[in-house]
Amino acid sequence: MRNPATAFVGAEIFDGNSLRTGCALLLDGAEVAAILPQGEVPADAMRREVSGTLAPGFVDLQVNGGGGVMFNDTQTVAALATIAGAHASLGSTAILPTLITDTPEHTRAAIAATREAIAQGVPGIAGLHLEGPHLSIARKGAHDPSLIRPMAPSDLDMLIGAAADLPALMLTVAPESVTPAQIQALADAGAVVSLGHTDSDFATCIAAADAGARCVTHLFNAMSQLGHRAPGLVGAALDDGRLSAGLIADLLHVHPAAIRIALAAKTGPGRIFLVTDAMAPAGTDAGHFVLNGRRIERGDGRLTLADGTLAGADLDMATAIRNLTENSGLPHAGALAMATSIPADLMGLGDIHGRLSPGRRADFVHLDPQGELRGVWCAGQPVA
Repeated sequence: MRNPATAFVGAEIFDGNSLRTGCALLLDGAEVAAILPQGEVPADAMRREVSGTLAPGFVDLQVNGGGGVMFNDTQTVAALATIAGAHASLGSTAILPTLITDTPEHTRAAIAATREAIAQGVPGIAGLHLEGPHLSIARKGAHDPSLIRPMAPSDLDMLIGAAADLPALMLTVAPESVTPAQIQALADAGAVVSLGHTDSDFATCIAAADAGARCVTHLFNAMSQLGHRAPGLVGAALDDGRLSAGLIADLLHVHPAAIRIALAAKTGPGRIFLVTDAMAPAGTDAGHFVLNGRRIERGDGRLTLADGTLAGADLDMATAIRNLTENSGLPHAGALAMATSIPADLMGLGDIHGRLSPGRRADFVHLDPQGELRGVWCAGQPVA
């Protein structure tokens, strides 16, 4: 006997494009059956009264760790399941696990583990983000400078193979360490090439976009800044409509005024989207962790090396959305899109993630009227 549908009523619903009021989210098992006026909910449906907002599960394209695990430390399917599970509990139902600058052996292991996790259907693993090692030492941030290096032909071959094997692959590179021909080859293979950890000037960054780069990693951080005679990568990110850009909206990595300026200045169709840049402590109460042999301290909402350098973020998506709406003047729907449909579309995942519509898997979150996360559902089932 078929179970009755479940209807969530009383909340506004963000479907990935717009906010809908006076509607109900109707589930049929693991799928969305409909978003329909509350007066049209079937009489036999199980009704759940909620307030606030229902939205698609968040899509986070920069997740270095979670649940006490760093991907750099353990490139296994079990580690990916732990990381994804931690972020699902925080509302991100689709993530790109992110390997920070490491050895070629660890990079190969990360690709293999991600490929196997996807083959096994590990919930939440949507692809892979390799942030380095082909970066600029001048803008290394928390990356280990001893591991940063130019892209070799063997690296290019490995990454082209990964792009063919994975549903989504993001590569953060610096133009100092890759050639335009390498960028074009990676883009042609299906990878989303993102510029970051670079001191390159504006013209060089535009040349990288000409070659096929389509994104910028954690806007404003670890990159050439916007000057009135030297616009740098920040200027290229905002002025070139081909480029989208990730943003860490913890109000520590980027000042609220800079966020407002960036949102107002961004040329489309490229869009700014939210990332958490989360590390191992995400979803735990851990006070520190280790990255490439270096101790990272957690305190006052910061993750820092001994010298005070920011090392990722102590941030979840619901907080990032709340920070945006409270400090940028951005409408709620715009902030929600930056955590759902915009990143999903950038990675070619928009037909699976980032939206609520009939026939899609019922991955969604419940935010209360204050924007606090109150519930997460994956395939129609609540997540602890």
